[in-house]
Amino acid sequence: MNFKKLALGLCMLTGCCVAASAQQKHPHRNILWFDATANFKRFTVKDSITYYLERSKEAGVTDVVVDVKPITGEVLYPSKIAPVMKEWKGEYQSGVKDLSWDMLTVFLQEGHRLGLKVHASTNVFVAGHNHFDRGVVYSDASKTNWQTISYLPGTGFTKITGQKNKYSAMLNPANRDVQQYELSILKELVKMYPQLDGIILDRVRYDALSTDFSDYSRKAFEKYLGKKISRWPEDILSYTGGDKPEKVKGPLFNQWIEWRAKVIHDFVYEARGVIKKVNPKIVFGDYTGSWYPTYYELGVNWASKDYDPSKEFSWATPGYKKYAYAEALDLFTTGNYYFEVTKAEKNKIDTSRVNRTEAAQTRAAEDWYTVEGSADLVNRLTGGKIPVYAGLYVEQYKGHPEQFIKAMKMCREKSDGAMVFDIVHIINYGWWEELKEGLKN
Repeated sequence: MNFKKLALGLCMLTGCCVAASAQQKHPHRNILWFDATANFKRFTVKDSITYYLERSKEAGVTDVVVDVKPITGEVLYPSKIAPVMKEWKGEYQSGVKDLSWDMLTVFLQEGHRLGLKVHASTNVFVAGHNHFDRGVVYSDASKTNWQTISYLPGTGFTKITGQKNKYSAMLNPANRDVQQYELSILKELVKMYPQLDGIILDRVRYDALSTDFSDYSRKAFEKYLGKKISRWPEDILSYTGGDKPEKVKGPLFNQWIEWRAKVIHDFVYEARGVIKKVNPKIVFGDYTGSWYPTYYELGVNWASKDYDPSKEFSWATPGYKKYAYAEALDLFTTGNYYFEVTKAEKNKIDTSRVNRTEAAQTRAAEDWYTVEGSADLVNRLTGGKIPVYAGLYVEQYKGHPEQFIKAMKMCREKSDGAMVFDIVHIINYGWWEELKEGLKN
C-alpha cells in the first residue's frame, strides 16, 4: 500500500493539509510587542531591556517588535529627520546625554545574544497625540496641514486635531509630501540599523470612513476619475438629519473606496521597494485589524490579489481586488482582538455592551468577531500566500488568564504563530507563566 498517496488522499478529503502546508512553508514565530510610550521609562534603561528580553525568551517568545515611532511622530532613536522623543509624561530617557548607546541598539544586541529576532515598528500615517496636544502636527508649522480632514455631521469639514474624542492625529495618506516624509524615515531607520531582522508598519491607513476630505484629496480623486466632482462631498458621502444622523452613500462612494485602497496599496509597495533597496534581506511586515468586512472604511485591502471581494460585498467594485497588497508582505500580523475565542462563543457576545474601540469595528455578533473566526477569515483571504500571525490584545482578558491562554493556543493553531500586544500588560498582570503556557508546543 502506498501510504503517501493514502495520506494525501485523506488530506484532500478533509482539508487538513492546508494548515499543515502553511506551517511548513512559513516560519513559525511567537511575537511579543513592546509599545513605545507604555514602556518608555522601562526600556530606556539598559538593564531593564536585558531583563525583559530574557523573560520573554524563557516564556517561548521568538520575535520581539520594538515600537520606535509612536503616534506622536517622534522617534526613539537618534534620527536626523524626525524629532526624538526624550521625555514622556514627565519621564526622561536615562541616557539621552550619552550618545554612545541608544535603546534600539541595545534591543538588537541583547535580543540577538538570546537568539531572538528583533523587528522595529513604526506608526506611519499619524503624527500627533490629541489627548496631549503633542506631536509633529502640533509642533511643526510646516506639517500642520498634513493632518487629515474629516467630514462629520454637524461640524462638516473638521481637522483631526479638533476631534479630542480621538487620540491619534492621523495624516492624509494621499498627500505626496506626507508619503515622501514617511518613506525617508523608513529609509533612514533601515540604514542606521542594518542588524534589524524586520520592519513592521502600523497605521498605514485612513483614520475612518469620514476621512480624508481635504482639497488635496478632492483633486487627487478627480484626477483618478478623470472628471470633476459636481457635488462635493455629497456625491461620495453625506448624512441624514436628526439627533442620530446616519451616513448616506453617494453615487461615487464605491469608486472613492477603490481609490483610497489604491493609495494605501501603492504606498505599501513603494515602502517595500525603498526598504528592500537598502537591505534586501530584511523582513517587510505590516499590522492591520482582521475585520475585513468593515476594514474597507480605512482604505485598506490586505487580502491576496486572488481574492475578489466584489463577489461578497456591496462596497467593493470589480476593480477593488487590483489594490490588494498581501503579496507585498514577508510578514503579516493581524489584530484578532476579541474576548471570545471559538466560533461557538459568538452566541455569548452581548452586542449592546461589547467594547470594540479599534478603528472600523462594529458591535455585530459574527464568526469573524471571535479569535477563531477572524483567523479563518484572514487565512481564506490571504490564501496561504504569506506568513500570517494572529494577534491578541492582552488587556481584553484582564481577570481571565484562562481565556488568554486559550486565545494564544487558538492563534498558534490557526496561523503561523501568535502576536501578543503588549508586554506592558504581561508585566502589569504578572502573566509570565500564562504567556509561557499559551506559547508552549
